[in-house]
Formats: sequence, structure tokens, C-alpha cells
Amino acid sequence: MTSIDIYPAIDMRGGKCVRLFKGDYNQETIYADSPFEMAESFAKQGAKWIHMVDLDGAKDGKRIHDKDVIRAATELGVNVQIGGGIRTEEDVKHYLDNGVTRVIIGSLAIQQPELAVSFIQKFGSERIVIGLDAKDGMVATHGWLETSTKSAIEVGQYFSKHGAKVFIFTDIATDGTLTGPNILANELLAEATGAEVIVSGGISSLADVNQVAQAATQSKIGGVIIGKALYENRFTLPQALREVTSC
Repeated sequence: MTSIDIYPAIDMRGGKCVRLFKGDYNQETIYADSPFEMAESFAKQGAKWIHMVDLDGAKDGKRIHDKDVIRAATELGVNVQIGGGIRTEEDVKHYLDNGVTRVIIGSLAIQQPELAVSFIQKFGSERIVIGLDAKDGMVATHGWLETSTKSAIEVGQYFSKHGAKVFIFTDIATDGTLTGPNILANELLAEATGAEVIVSGGISSLADVNQVAQAATQSKIGGVIIGKALYENRFTLPQALREVTSC
């Protein structure tokens, strides 16, 4: 079985580590008071990557939690990828120049695709990831508060033609629900773009993690983001890491 990367998720809002249910800002659960301490915990448990999302930034269109992100990237010896509130080249440089491994471009990819392409060309396809968050197949923006008229496949094909090598696909209908991942949607995106796809949303069990790893043997699925399942102790990060390396 192909080994995939595990990305424990830290969603930041109001200075705390939270999870939303289906992206609803009114259905929030606070899991920790310090995003950095949560990142430190994941690093101590063996994480090689940490996936961080600035929910306030995504909603307001500007960086809010960048200090937490940069501290994790520079002090913990792990790879950090960050999404949320990234709207300008200066935002991208701010993170990449301060230890962050990858920057996720989401809303901007829909609103200003040419600018997003310029980031890929300037900073490299390994450092700029396109985040596709979809409701019923259509890409959502602004912290999932608005739905565009573009399909995830359509946007993915555009960016793959312009050099994108990695996508994060989040099925909003499953995010934070612990109902299992939408494997088919991820496989279709990988097939349509020829790019690596990181699965996000719905992971509830080690069986789900194994399902993603199994799918990776047949498609270019390269990793899985895990949030609520870890916070609610459905399984541990070390168990998930063993699940994808012992097969």
C-alpha cells in the first residue's frame, strides 16, 4: 500500500483551537485555548505535517492568526501548511519567508485566478496549494459563507493546466460530521487534474484512514487531513500514522 501523509488539523478562531460543523460558524466547538500548544502536542506525537486554518482570516479576508502559525513553523520542527485570509503576494511571502512550508490559496483562486497562478509561478508548485472547498460539487469561498458558480473539477483543471501540483479537497457536507470521507469526489478530482489530492472532511475512524490509503494505491491521493476525530479521541495520531505505514 502507498504510504500517505497525515495532516492533523488546527482550525483557529478567536485565538482558540476550534472545529466547525459543516463549516457553520454558529456551530463551533472549542477544543483548546492555544493553537500553538495543540501544534506542539501533535509534533510530540510524531506529526510530520500540521494543517492550520485561520478561520477568522478566511471570513475577514486578512491574516489574523499568523503569529501562531509562524511560531509553530519555526519552533516545532514540523512542516506547516496554512490557509485562510491569504489574499496578496505579501501574505504569501510573509508565511513562506517565516518558516511555513506551504500556503493554501482558497477564495482567491476563485476571485482572482490569474493572481493565484502568479503565486504558483513565482513561489513554486510545491509551496502553493490550491484549496477547493465544495458544497454539492461547487466551490465555496470566504470561509464557506459563499458558494461560487464554479465546480471543483472545473477549477482544478484550470489550475493544473497552469502548474498546480497539489490540491486539498474538502467536502463541506462531511466536514466536522465524522460520517466518513467522500473518496469518490477526491478520486474524480485527481483523475481530472492529474495532480496530488489531499482528502479533507468526514474522517471518523481508522477504517476511514485506511480507506484513503487504499484509494491512494489507485489514484494520486497523497494525504488526509484529520481534525474532529482526533479531538474527540476516536483514535490517536500515532495510531493513524501506524495505519498508513504498516500496510
